[in-house]
Amino acid sequence: MNQQSYKKNFVVGVVAIGAIAGVAVGFMTAHRVTGEMGTGGVSAPTGLAGEKEEMTDMPMAQMDIKKMPPAGEESMKGMAGMPGMSAAPSGAVVIPAVARQLIGVRSASAAYATLAQEIRAVGTVGYDERGLTQVTVKTSGWVREVFVDSIGRPVRKGEPLFTLYSPDLLATQDEHLLAMKTQAQLVSSPLDDAKANAASLVASTRERLRLWDVTDAQMAMLERRGKAEPVLTVYAPSSGIVMKREALPGKYVEPGTTLYEVADLSTVWISADIYESEVASVKLNQPISVSFATYPGETFHGNMAYIYPSLNAEARTVRVRFELPNPGLRLKPGMYGNVILQTDAVKALVVPKEAVLETGLRQLVFIDRGHGRYEQTLVKLGRRNQDEVEVMEGLNAGDRIVTSANFLLDAESKLTSASSMQAMMGRIGMGDWQMRGAYEGKMEGMPMGDVKGMEGMKGMENMPGMEMGSKKEGIETRQMNGLTLDLTTVPEKPTAGNALLKLTLNDQVGQPVTNAQVVFVYTMPMPGMTDSKVAARHTKDGLYEGTVLFGMGGTWVVTVNVTVPGRPPVAEKYQFSVGGGGM
Repeated sequence: MNQQSYKKNFVVGVVAIGAIAGVAVGFMTAHRVTGEMGTGGVSAPTGLAGEKEEMTDMPMAQMDIKKMPPAGEESMKGMAGMPGMSAAPSGAVVIPAVARQLIGVRSASAAYATLAQEIRAVGTVGYDERGLTQVTVKTSGWVREVFVDSIGRPVRKGEPLFTLYSPDLLATQDEHLLAMKTQAQLVSSPLDDAKANAASLVASTRERLRLWDVTDAQMAMLERRGKAEPVLTVYAPSSGIVMKREALPGKYVEPGTTLYEVADLSTVWISADIYESEVASVKLNQPISVSFATYPGETFHGNMAYIYPSLNAEARTVRVRFELPNPGLRLKPGMYGNVILQTDAVKALVVPKEAVLETGLRQLVFIDRGHGRYEQTLVKLGRRNQDEVEVMEGLNAGDRIVTSANFLLDAESKLTSASSMQAMMGRIGMGDWQMRGAYEGKMEGMPMGDVKGMEGMKGMENMPGMEMGSKKEGIETRQMNGLTLDLTTVPEKPTAGNALLKLTLNDQVGQPVTNAQVVFVYTMPMPGMTDSKVAARHTKDGLYEGTVLFGMGGTWVVTVNVTVPGRPPVAEKYQFSVGGGGM
């Protein structure tokens, strides 16, 4: 055998040994975890362990490389038939009967039902703006006497509020009396024009007084008395509660000065803010119920009266208004109430709300497949009320789903997945570092033979499937869907604790993208570790920054989610080695 052929067989042999050893160790680890959890008494197959021992003690020169199966997809497909290698989909878990009773697993069926969504909000009582009246004066003068002298006092329409002395008003009264006297003197005059002018002057002064809020009764009293009244009494234009009072004795007022505000509280408005996602479900005249801490156990009923046309950009809410009758004036402006809005009922496929696990980015349920086997399934949710939630995608009517102990099943699912598939696949990849160890002459317990000329392996990292270099950390530049993503960390080599992620986003021509929505989702690939996320903010010139918390040292995976209007969404994963503990 020449030197080149020997090196080729040596490399293939090392990779094959790593793959087979990884499968064996992965299976034994999965069996150990299964035994500890009490899911069965399956013992490790002695044949596979025996082969492992034989292959470990066998010198490489005696190994028949041609009889070894290729480390490709076909060999992986055959692993499914090996003892202990479950063909269940990712997220499935098997729990024995005793364990199900201990953790309290219960199931229910997904079924079609009439679903009426409830929207809850906090409302504030206010007065009906249509019944609000302002009391002003049309001429300048001084307030003399005040009859209604406090805020909150109820007043009736026509009740005197205050008196006003106005020189202009007094002069106009004198002009009116003089015009009436002149008209009376010209009654027998043969001059029609003179009589018409006298009548026109009387009508003009009377109209001026009326526009200055002099009532018909006051006009009649003035004409009977024949003498001007120095002060004018101002009456309440409507009934209600005094909400504002500026009338003070001796105060000088000008035309347009508001002296009183009177509100009709027989009907009140309740204003509330609902979320942007709930706007599509509300309509005019929908019934609502309101409860107040002031009246425990009592519910007030009304209807949706108005949906405001604008959105609060900061809170992402829309204001709505309800009308409620207020007999006895029990509801006071400024009170807080808990509002429940009943939307139109629809027939939908529903499940109990507690059956859904929400992780923030997705929603999932566990389907009961029978015999203690539970399968994780993603669902898309719709409307919801206090007890049930609509399932738009992911389930069919009649599917049995878990309604209690979901979190325990989810944790068991992660442990099972991590201890079987992730461990097995990770150990199959041990051939990479075994090969680098062979190149460095540091493999222990394995005859190395003649390793002269191994320097030629330095160029093998560019061969297909022979990636020997480590992934670049701290800085990553990638291109996807016409976008260039340049991700850096501050500090460059992050440690456990807070770290700043900086993403520079450019388009295909190198121009910065400033209208993207960027979310960093980060986790540690280990059993029981959940995803965390943070929204990045745009600072300048296509630079998006977000602070993440690496809770411990080790390997962390960061998924960068980028959404740009008019482009397909981008989700790129980056891996970082975080110092400060190690895994």
